[in-house]
Amino acid sequence: MNRRNFLSLTGTFTGGMLLVPDFLHAFGSQNNLVIGEQCLVFIQLNGGNDGLNTFIPYENPLYYDLRTKIAINKNDVVGKNKGMAFHPALKDFAQMQQNGDLSVIQNVGYPEPVRSHFRSQEIWQTATDSNKYLNEGWLGRYLDLQCKEHQPTAGINLDSIDNLALKGVEPNSITVKDPNRFKIRSEKEENVKLSDNPQLDFVRKIANSVTEGSDDIQKALSKSTSEISYPKTGLAKNLEWIARLVKGNLNSKVYYTSLGGFDTHDNQLDIHKRKLTELNDAIFSFYTDLKKAQLLQNVTIVVFSEFGRRVKDNGNGTDHGTAAPMFIIGGNNKSKIIGSNPNLSDLDNGDLKHQIDFRSVYATLLQQKMSFDYAKIGIKNKPIEGLF
Repeated sequence: MNRRNFLSLTGTFTGGMLLVPDFLHAFGSQNNLVIGEQCLVFIQLNGGNDGLNTFIPYENPLYYDLRTKIAINKNDVVGKNKGMAFHPALKDFAQMQQNGDLSVIQNVGYPEPVRSHFRSQEIWQTATDSNKYLNEGWLGRYLDLQCKEHQPTAGINLDSIDNLALKGVEPNSITVKDPNRFKIRSEKEENVKLSDNPQLDFVRKIANSVTEGSDDIQKALSKSTSEISYPKTGLAKNLEWIARLVKGNLNSKVYYTSLGGFDTHDNQLDIHKRKLTELNDAIFSFYTDLKKAQLLQNVTIVVFSEFGRRVKDNGNGTDHGTAAPMFIIGGNNKSKIIGSNPNLSDLDNGDLKHQIDFRSVYATLLQQKMSFDYAKIGIKNKPIEGLF
């Protein structure tokens, strides 16, 4: 009896007496998978990353006509492919694509786009329409259903503040800035009821979750090391922690972190180059680390921003826009460019028209990587084809 077959059969032969999280059953039916380590890693680019200067339509003369001050010279772009290429700072993105490990999804957005940073981030994190509001995030709703017996480290947010995307009814995720310092020692009294007040009992559940989560994180860290040298940046440090937790078999389903500084209204060429360099170097270190550990096929990295920038520059920068590319790395993706190249001659009041709804990407991730029915958390958009 191998481990995959065991996980497929356990729930059947115990008559439900053994409580196994739903997502473990999915492991038994997936191929090319190291049991217990299939996960999603989200890297959110805060501020509205300029997609047109990230994945560049260098063969389109309109790109240079509309961006006379900030266009990237076609002789400098890297990884040329079907009229598109990467910003020169993303040389390792081009390498990952050449290796067959990076897909680009073009023109991603949503109907009736909102240009407020906070609100657009909220829309992406809750997966709702732009005129609707939810208190729980799309990943929080997913974890509520997949972790019915409550798994305190099912989701890990590497940040100093909580992330709405991971918020659910149950505390199935933890926000931590430095996992190495995340040590809480206390007596567990899990069966003691705090009071007859359900709100106070919920607070107690959260407190116990933090304690349990701390123990799990420390065990995972004790079983792993960093095999390569990461850059000395905030994002790189967060991804190094995630790699340690993945290699230490923490078995979290979702990891989330972010990189700010993409609101490039002015001095864009210099600022954007610095931010993309930080992004490139951090992700490539993470990618290399996972590859050396033979875990890249188990980890799907998702890079996105709350919106792109306007097509025409404002002189030295760009203002808030709409659609932009997403990048998918690892997870046995097919390394394709999905969607047509940006149509710069058919704009919506100066903005790109979205071609692919971001919730279709979510649906694809949930269905094809997590073996989960996306409709259960209210996503109605159909998955996209050709990603995995």
